[in-house]
Amino acid sequence: MHIFMTGASGYLGGVVAEHLIKAGHEVSALARSAALEARVTALGAKAVGGDLSSADVLREAAASSDTVVHIAVDYADPRMREIEEAALDAFLSAGRPLVYTSTGLVYPDTTGEPVTKGTPIDPESSPQPWKVLGERQALQAEDATVIRAALVYGRGGSGLLEGMFASARQNGVTAYVEDGANEWSSVHVDDLAALYTAAVADPSGRTVVNAATRTRTPMRDIATAVAETAGAQAISLTRAEARELLGPFADVLTRSSPLDPSRAETQYNWRPAGPSLLDDIRTGSYT
Repeated sequence: MHIFMTGASGYLGGVVAEHLIKAGHEVSALARSAALEARVTALGAKAVGGDLSSADVLREAAASSDTVVHIAVDYADPRMREIEEAALDAFLSAGRPLVYTSTGLVYPDTTGEPVTKGTPIDPESSPQPWKVLGERQALQAEDATVIRAALVYGRGGSGLLEGMFASARQNGVTAYVEDGANEWSSVHVDDLAALYTAAVADPSGRTVVNAATRTRTPMRDIATAVAETAGAQAISLTRAEARELLGPFADVLTRSSPLDPSRAETQYNWRPAGPSLLDDIRTGSYT
């Protein structure tokens, strides 16, 4: 098949493009600069010049493809919902199957109770409200797959882990909040890319799946593993100290909403096979 992708020049998107090409698909990928065009071309994809604001480019590229895989995101951009809304409109107008990238952070904090694709989500209470809105918009497509990813790790990447390693190496410490017992789900980037590849091959109407292994990891253990690998110290912050240092992100770090991956396992026969999060931090791609 011919797949049109956004985000192929980034961490997750690059691995997904690699898996899709290896599976025999032709991939065209959005690239907003000459440097990023070179990056996606090096993956074996055909570069399409433009960005998420290039509605005509997106519409034409989507219409020329068999499936659209949307991964590109900039959580720091306050206009991201507005930009993505227009981009999704362009994709939907082409009438192609759509794979939309979401996050486990759309779920409310369940204080350790597993969440399924049926757990209610609300933009008013979600740490990622515009991803909730993006999901709803994407699911207007007749064949739309929404992938809610847990903490992604592997190949030395992941924004959260990179930030923790940067703090450990620059400041000699990495932190967790209070006792750090809150457990997070995670997924290796290659396992996640395998799920995208399976979803592309089997569009099955409007589908929402969680992407996570069945292992839960306390945030304290993640911080400790990072500290040990970086030759630093893991320390506990009070919630007040964490809010002063990290702002609203401190409350994200204390949440625990483990993802139940049953739907992905059943529908796509998906079986994560990568190293565990802690093993990869201690002896794998982060060393």
